Parts: sequence; structure tokens; C-alpha cells
Amino acid sequence: MQQELLGTSGPYDTLRPAGGAALGADAVLAGLDPEQRAVATALHGPVCVLAGAGTGKTRAITHRIAYGVRSGVYQPQQVLAVTFTARAAGEMRGRLRQLGAEGVQARTFHAAALRQLQYFWPRAIGGEVPRLLERKVQLVAEAAGRSGLRVQRTELRDLTGEIEWAKVTQIVPDDYPAAVVKTGREAPRDPAEIARVYATYEQAKRDRGVIDFEDVLLLTAAILEDRPEIAERVRAQYRHLTVDEYQDVSPLQQRLLDQWTAGGASLCVVGDASQTIYSFTGATPDYLLNFRNRHPEATVVKLVRDYRSTPQVVHLANGLLAQAGGQAARHRLELVSQREAGPEPVYVEYPDEPTEAEATAHAVEKLLAQGVRASEIAVLFRTNGQSEVYEQALADLGISYQLKGAERFFERPEVRDAVMLLRGAARAGADPLTADAPDLAGQVRAVLASRGFTPVPPAGSGTVRERWESLAALVRLAEEFEAARRGAGEPCDLAAYVTELDARAAAQHAPAVEGVTLASLHAAKGLEWDAVFLAGLSEGTLPIIYAKTDEQIEEERRLLYVGVTRARVHLTLSWALARSPGGRASRKPTRFLDGLRPGSGAPGGRSRGGRGGVEYGAERPAARRSRGPVKCRVCDRTLTDAVERKLRRCEDCPSSMDEALYERLRDWRARQAKKQGAPAYVVFTDATLMAIAEDVPTSTGELARIAGVGAMKLDKYGAAVLSLCAGEVPEDESEGDQQGEITGGDSGESDEPA
Repeated sequence: MQQELLGTSGPYDTLRPAGGAALGADAVLAGLDPEQRAVATALHGPVCVLAGAGTGKTRAITHRIAYGVRSGVYQPQQVLAVTFTARAAGEMRGRLRQLGAEGVQARTFHAAALRQLQYFWPRAIGGEVPRLLERKVQLVAEAAGRSGLRVQRTELRDLTGEIEWAKVTQIVPDDYPAAVVKTGREAPRDPAEIARVYATYEQAKRDRGVIDFEDVLLLTAAILEDRPEIAERVRAQYRHLTVDEYQDVSPLQQRLLDQWTAGGASLCVVGDASQTIYSFTGATPDYLLNFRNRHPEATVVKLVRDYRSTPQVVHLANGLLAQAGGQAARHRLELVSQREAGPEPVYVEYPDEPTEAEATAHAVEKLLAQGVRASEIAVLFRTNGQSEVYEQALADLGISYQLKGAERFFERPEVRDAVMLLRGAARAGADPLTADAPDLAGQVRAVLASRGFTPVPPAGSGTVRERWESLAALVRLAEEFEAARRGAGEPCDLAAYVTELDARAAAQHAPAVEGVTLASLHAAKGLEWDAVFLAGLSEGTLPIIYAKTDEQIEEERRLLYVGVTRARVHLTLSWALARSPGGRASRKPTRFLDGLRPGSGAPGGRSRGGRGGVEYGAERPAARRSRGPVKCRVCDRTLTDAVERKLRRCEDCPSSMDEALYERLRDWRARQAKKQGAPAYVVFTDATLMAIAEDVPTSTGELARIAGVGAMKLDKYGAAVLSLCAGEVPEDESEGDQQGEITGGDSGESDEPA
């Protein structure tokens, strides 16, 4: 019943790969490189896998789980793999199914916690679980109003993000202002106001009897902390845990993970500190970087063989990290490409952003003509506000595209609102807002000023900045439209501009089956393409202008590293000297390319990072009995049958058993059983005695490594067994007693199957 309620399924002996045939344990290891194989065979934690970009980390950890199941070390219903997105969890489940490991749970942190919360809430709290609030923006808006704040619709996402950050870093409303100061966080508005909205939001949830996604983690952790009997049930259910993207865990997620593993569960974590790009959401690489400090006995495996990118792309990626600083940089991995050589990365400087976008679109067109599929091409940029010019450039060439990680430009709320205002001003004709404007661009600025647009970008980050970028793009578009119309001698007014906007919006809504991907660098994490264009790589954009501290600058560098490592073969990096045509060429290419792009001087930083390999914990007990997969000592096949595992050989492989010793052991066991008034198998099973007689131990350590000889039996019977193995009479038996028992008795043949 517990298996059903906690979401497990399927007994071990029903596991089958997709084709239906049984999959042997050793077959799971086929095709893995040495480091991936080390991950797959390190079945008992703690294990830390430091996996560089493109090194096959998902392959390694899914094969590890499948190997554990197929070798009989894991029961699938006792395995839980957690990751950060439903897409990643689904991919993991699919791979495990193909490897014959059905029944393993692969979920996001929130999904796993919610399942436990729903099951245990009635007995821990009573009643039904509060309704889950799918989207908190509306309730945040209500909380802001009740707090006496006037908040624009586009600011709500920033307020919501701040509340989420506070909750995952376990900061209560009263402590939020101090936390902002302590962490150097740049709040989107006055911290005291945000704290007030945060407190009101929490009260509004209580009033309505609802919880949000962060509450799911908080409440589950609290129940496990406060109710030991519930915690024990969960820990008994999941004995083997794997955490993917461990560099992105938050303090709240780590708190829950600590509860899951407190009962001694085997833990395997996988991550890459060089891909930490979500610290603004509360994620921290500290748990990954300090894993060896918390678990001195841990096995650490480094994956550095890059199967995704060409040597040319990998060389640039390594060069970026070689110049990095901070703790994450000290643990960087130096990738080694496993692919054939490809073209060198292309570095291009343009006079302005429209020219950069048009040239990028033509480069995409050229790749398409060469046979590269549109879905294998991506244009990546720092902020969503940069997308519009690339959307238009691709549309002008009839190239379909898809915008990932954000709404299409003309579907964004601020853009829809702006177009509606502009349409209203065009219909009104003599509008007071536009009366003093000298030209079309001035009229657009005047209209958008009523929605908070200013000529100078805001200092903050997040939605406020992206909203400004969207409105600024409309102003720039007005400037270009006006210049083109006047050059052609055509009318140029607000009405004509709105008509142009409508036409562009309609063109972008065409279906895109094979579309080029347009995405922010954050949205590109976890994806890859044959060809990648990294656009807008200028100072002030990357690193972003509001990145002030050394830590913030280093995260911006890691963001570029993530972008570079998305490319398999073709990589183009570009920047513009000015925003608009004819503008002052005051921009500089990003500092992160200094020493790497041609003509930028000698590269800085160290040239070596971490290498691949396996490191075993310094405090791992030398005599600790291995509980991993058991190999046949004759043919080296992985053993799955219980008796074969005890004997450490296949049933059909030749036996090396000492028959005389085996008989002495059986006689001794019969005497011990008679003394205790218990069945013979209580002392040792036949299979254990056969294992002892086949692999005769000469020391306590060797005896302890034989399956069936636990700590208690080793203490109770170890000396006697070793004496028998040495051909001696155990000290606790006299020769007369031994002879009498031999001649008078039953040898206890009713042994229990192993």
C-alpha cells in the first residue's frame, strides 16, 4: 500500500527494456567511457559527479541507476531521482525505461515533495491538503494593493520573483530588508515596501487556504522534521537518491534533501559549478563545491570528455573559464573534445544593432542553404528585450523562428499595451501628448512616457529592465521607419506607423514548424544546436550593466560559457559599436573575450582546470565490505541471482570448494544450532558455508567480505570459523564434545534457501 500511495510501481522481476527482452546488468555498461563507467558502478554513496558541458552526465547517471537495478543492488521502488524541470525528469524516465529500469521515480523537487505532502498531510495535520496556487501574480497584485502600493502590471513579476527568492533562501518578511543589504541584492523597489507586500501575500494565502510551490517544499520539510515516524517511512521508501543539476539547489531544497537522506540513504549528486547562472533565484553552487567537506568519504568522479562540441568550440569554452575568478573557477573542469575538428569560431564587429541582426539573419540563410536544419540553429542574447530586431530580420528573409523562454515580442503585455496607446493617439489626431513632438520618434516617446518610459534605462534588473528594452525597441523602430519613409518621400505619421506594427505582428504569427530558435542565454541552458549565434556581446549588455560585484561579473562570464557550450559545430560571436545607425560608436566588445578573440591581446588566467578521473574519499574505511555489484570470480559476469552472488560465481562455472572444509563447517553448524535450540540456517545458510569453503578466508577482514557474514555473526562465530578454515578445532569446543556430537547427531539439513 505504501508503494502505491507514494507513487512507486512495479516489482523488480517485471523490469524490461523497451523492446521487451530482459537486459543484463553488464549490457548497461556497454558504450560508457571510463569515467562514465566509474559513475555507473559507484552504486553506494556518497558520490559526487562533476560533469562538464556535453560530457554525457544524463547518460552516466541513468546508466548508474539502471545498473544498480539490473545487478540486484537496487530495488527500483527505492530509487528517487530529482531534477529541476519536468522536461528533464521526463527525459530521465524515458531513458530509464529503455534501460529496463521501470519503477524508478524521476521527478522534480516540487513534484516529489507534493506527492509526499498529499499522502502524509491527513495524518500529520488533518483534513485535506490546501489548494495549490498555480500562479501567484494575481495574489501578489492583491497584496500590493492591500499594502497601499500602486504597482504597474509589468512590475508584478519582479515582486513575485523577490518573494520566491526570499522563500527559497528561507527569509521571512521581517528579515527581508536586512537580507537585501547583507547579500548586496538590488531590489526592484524599496525593500521595506517589498517586505510589506511579502507579509500581506502570506496572510492572503492563509485567509484563502491556499499554498504556493515554495510552501510545498517548506511544509514537506517541516513535517519530516517534526514527525519522526513519518520521516522514517519516507526514508525507508527511498534508499538511493540522485540529484541532477546540483549546482542549482537552493537552501530550501537542500533542507528537504537533508531530511530525505538523514536515515543513511545513498546519495549521488551531479553538477557543474561553471554552469551556475541562476543565483538571482536563490540557487547556490556552495552545496556542490563543499560536498567533499560535508562527506569526506565521498567518491568524486569528473567527466571532462565533451561529446557535443568540436575542439574549436571547446578550446574557446576552456579559455573563458581559464580567466575566471572565485570559488567556482577553482573547481572548473577543462573539457576535452571527442569530436573531429570543425570550423573556428567567428568573431564579427558591426557598426550598429540593426546591421548585426541583418547580417546574422543572412548568415542563418546561408547555413540553411548548406543543409543545416532551421531547428538546429539558434540566436542567443542576454535579455529578452534584444529579440525584436532579430525577429524582424529573420521575418524579412522569410525565415521562420520560435522564441523560447519568453513571449513573442508583439505578444508581450507591455508591447500590446503600447500598441493600443499608439493606435488611440493616431485616431485622436491632435493629441496633447504628441503636440510638441518634433518627429514620429518623438511622438512615440511621448505616448510611451505615459507608461513610464524614459530615455535612460533603469538601473534595476529583471522585468523592469526587459520592459524598458521592449519599449525602447518600439522607439528605435519608429526612428528607422521614419528614416525609410522620408527617404522614399512617403507619408510618415502615427497612423502609418501603427499600420506597420500591425503588419509586422501579423507576419510573426505565421506557424513555424522548422524554426530558428531565438532565446535568452538563461533559457538556452540544457539545450544544444549545430549552429549558435551569440549576439549583442558588448559591455553593458554582457556583463549586464547592473552586474557590479565580482560575484555578479563572474556569473555573467558563466552565462557566456553556457552560451558557447550550446554549439556543436558552428559558433559566431558578434557585437555592435552603436545601438542605431549613425549613432556614436562608443561600445566595446565584452571583456570576457579579451585574449580570446583575434587582435585582443594575450590570454589571461591559468590554462589548466580539473581533469577527468575518480577520487575516493579519504576517510573510506579500508576494510569496509563492498555492497556493490558482485562479479563472477571465474568468468567476470555480473551476478544477479542471490545464491550466485553469495558464492561469487555463476552456477555453471567450475567450483573450487574445499569439500572437506564444507563438511566440517556443516558439522560445526549442527552443533551450534543444537546448543541454541534453533534451526541450522540461523547460524549460517548452506550458501554461506559453500562460499566460505570456496573462497577460504584467512583473516577476519576476508571473512567479513563473504555475503551472509554480518557484523553480529562475525563477532559471534568468526573465531570458530577461522579455526575450522585453518584445520584447527575451535577453542570453545573440546575434542570429546566435538566427537560426541559428530557420532550422535543430525546435521541439520533443513536449511533455508539463500
